[in-house]
Amino acid sequence: MSLTLFLLSFISFTNQPGYAIPAFARKYGLPCSACHIGWPILNNFGLAFKDNGYQLGNDKDSPIYQNPAYFPITFRVTPQWHLENQTKVLIDQTGVEQSVTTHGFDLSGLDIWTAGTLYKNISFQVLPSMGEGDTFHFESAWVRFDNLLNSPWLNVKVGKFELDNLLSEKRFLTLSNVGGAWFNYHFLPQGDSNGFGGIGDNQLGVELAGHNQNSYSRYSIALLSSVDGNPGLTTTNAGAAAGSTARTYDVFANVNQGFAVKGLGVQRIGAYGYFGQSPTFYLTSNGAPVEAKGNRSFSRVGAYGWWFIKDFDVETFYMHGQDNVYLGNNIPANNPGGLPPGAVGPTWNGGFVEAHYTVNPQFIFTGRYELVHMSRQANPTLAQTPNLGNVDSWTIGYRWYPIMLSRAGLAVHNEYSQAKMGNTSSLTGTDQINRSVMIGFDFDY
Repeated sequence: MSLTLFLLSFISFTNQPGYAIPAFARKYGLPCSACHIGWPILNNFGLAFKDNGYQLGNDKDSPIYQNPAYFPITFRVTPQWHLENQTKVLIDQTGVEQSVTTHGFDLSGLDIWTAGTLYKNISFQVLPSMGEGDTFHFESAWVRFDNLLNSPWLNVKVGKFELDNLLSEKRFLTLSNVGGAWFNYHFLPQGDSNGFGGIGDNQLGVELAGHNQNSYSRYSIALLSSVDGNPGLTTTNAGAAAGSTARTYDVFANVNQGFAVKGLGVQRIGAYGYFGQSPTFYLTSNGAPVEAKGNRSFSRVGAYGWWFIKDFDVETFYMHGQDNVYLGNNIPANNPGGLPPGAVGPTWNGGFVEAHYTVNPQFIFTGRYELVHMSRQANPTLAQTPNLGNVDSWTIGYRWYPIMLSRAGLAVHNEYSQAKMGNTSSLTGTDQINRSVMIGFDFDY
């Protein structure tokens, strides 16, 4: 009862408008702005609702009390026009580099998202997803046991799920080919064989998480198979996948704290760490990999903040990454003599600043600057080009929501993004620039 009163009072007093995923708006009869700053970014109430296992703490939580016609499902797809440009591309016919531009009408992938409660304090999510022209796969599929021992500090999730990143790549506002992911969440140095796709990838494992009543204080720790979310115990080395070979585990931990500042909103700070292992070679039988071996360590650690000044908010993020010397040089761990003289584990630092300004509940601007810079290359040859693989990127755009209903929604999405990639052109070894322009209609139902 106390949780219900808290959440309902939060709806009344929050001044952060947005647009909701229709499934929960239909279930509880809440306005779209209850959970979102600007769909799909969660506000503080939306975060508390998610932390509590998609529950308000009332009779509507359990599906046995729902109207039989209600089914918690959302379809999302984005018809669009987009332009892609890349500079200094080596052309086979001429043997020289030139700028390449493509453009036209297109579709995004399709997400079929269903989530909710199987029973009181038993939550679930299933998200079959398909890229255009691709096959369906499970982006996420998990069950969560909420409020164990009647405590919000004890919740256990099992399956494939997004890591508990407060700054969620699954819920941000940019969608273009260049701006549609945070580089920091997926970065690997040039020539690195690590099979880890980054903290932005959903992972397979078990998570223990908890929070206080208003979700200002939060923690999570997850034990994960070293498979980067791939089913079938599939590991990856140097881009080559091998099924039924996994045998190690990774750990991800995250803590964050929120505090209210009068007249401004709830500010949040946090820290995280991902500590994992990736194989460097395989035992084989009749030429086929049967067991991943030579696993070597890597880490991604850092801190972040989320700062509000009424309708203006800023996300700040920092990451330090490090890979083992065998991963960084793409050398099997059973062949130490193959390491180049002076070889070391590569390290890098990165971060971003992303701002959102909510003009009104139906219009939001966004802008981001992001960088990832190598601090140590993996060997002296690579170190001759210290900027190799560096990323400097910026993105601007806006979303206008002409339809904001509990049944469906539509966002008109305009975006420009570009990224400079350090010394990656294959002929001249100079910087390449990738650019995206996108005009899309992001809708869900």
